[in-house]
Amino acid sequence: MQMLSAERVLSRHKIRPVGPQTVGVLVAAVALAAAGCSSSGSASTDAKHPAGTVLRVPQDFRTVQQAVDVARSGDTVLIGPGVYKESVQVAKPDLVLRGTDRNAVVFDGGVRLVNGITVTGAGSVVENLTVHGYLANGVLFTGVTDQKLQQRGAGGSAYNPLDTTRFPAVQGFRASRVTSYDNGLYGIYAFDAHGGVIEDSYASGQADSGIYVGQCRPCDTLVRGNTMAGNAVGIEITNASEGVSVLGNLVTGNRVGITINSNDQEALAPQHGAVLAGNVVADNNAADTPEQADGGFGIGIGIGGGTGDRVQRNLVRGNTAAGVIVTDPPGHPASDDQVQGNRVTGNGADLVLAAADPSNCFSGNQPATQSPAGLEGLAGCGAGGRGSLPSGEAAVVQAPPGVPFSQVPAPPAQPSMPDPTVPAAPATGLPGTVDPDAYPLPVDAGAVPAAH
Repeated sequence: MQMLSAERVLSRHKIRPVGPQTVGVLVAAVALAAAGCSSSGSASTDAKHPAGTVLRVPQDFRTVQQAVDVARSGDTVLIGPGVYKESVQVAKPDLVLRGTDRNAVVFDGGVRLVNGITVTGAGSVVENLTVHGYLANGVLFTGVTDQKLQQRGAGGSAYNPLDTTRFPAVQGFRASRVTSYDNGLYGIYAFDAHGGVIEDSYASGQADSGIYVGQCRPCDTLVRGNTMAGNAVGIEITNASEGVSVLGNLVTGNRVGITINSNDQEALAPQHGAVLAGNVVADNNAADTPEQADGGFGIGIGIGGGTGDRVQRNLVRGNTAAGVIVTDPPGHPASDDQVQGNRVTGNGADLVLAAADPSNCFSGNQPATQSPAGLEGLAGCGAGGRGSLPSGEAAVVQAPPGVPFSQVPAPPAQPSMPDPTVPAAPATGLPGTVDPDAYPLPVDAGAVPAAH
């Protein structure tokens, strides 16, 4: 049993373990995948492989990786129902990896393979499929092309000396209607990635977090309309700055809901400029979940060393330690964080300020409990300068033992694409127009919030 230390959770050092019509693939492409070909055969394939070809698995290729290896920029790999026990590397740009049925197209790591689908090709898409049972990540989008580093989960101690010039961020990515469950690190992981969207997805049973966005500046990344349940942490934003928007997500039944952090285990600290709006963050004290690395339990939204972040119009309730907490991890004081217009009730402590900088503020959150007492009156947004305040404290809770990530029950079936044969589009020009103001304060704690 571990006692909650909110500051420790929020400053933790992350050490990582280990066309309108479907087009059939031409015979020449199949031959290339199965047995290779001469230079003349390759030229023939060039003439017969038009842009936007659809490569079908398993009809034309036995494995997904075979299809990906033959595919070219702008193609779609369309995957039929089945269990695919493989790790897939997508290094080509503008490739779309799509399942025909979200619940019946399953990538299974067998708690043996490291990563499920690793995408380093700019503008590529993963959509309408399920991935589970991998030792590290379900789906990884990253500019890190060194496979040895990818095998470590694409983060943590291996990245202390990371040269962001050597590994520039992958430009453009999208995950849509992905179900990712029971993986050893992250369900959907965007690390060293820029200009992306993670949407309409479901993640549960991750030993770290369901969705993670890390080490990017500017990130220009939108996380919207997702459900996070039964993870150690629902959504995690670490050293991810400028254009990070977390909008209209349902984050419930995890150990910790949403965290925004700065730390020195990844490049580009400190974190700044994230917006959390219109989310439901409720009842994040589930015992039948993987144990959080630092014993975290019962936190709704936590900001650890973040700067210039905005937490607005979120429904935050039923988290036994704290609803919203702002802290100072070592070396990264939180500053200019604004918590405004949320409904924060029924938590161990609804609002907690444990950060010294007077620029952090709280207003209009309808709290029943505040720490320090009278916080909104003492540190109201727009109130002007103020002196130092006593440090607030979360309610002390005892984290129950966790369960192995591989033993968290599979989630229920999730909504699939109505027509998976519609022409696909690569992940370019994302995230597009992002309007946090379109997301009102949610009223239903059990539903994925919607924009106006």
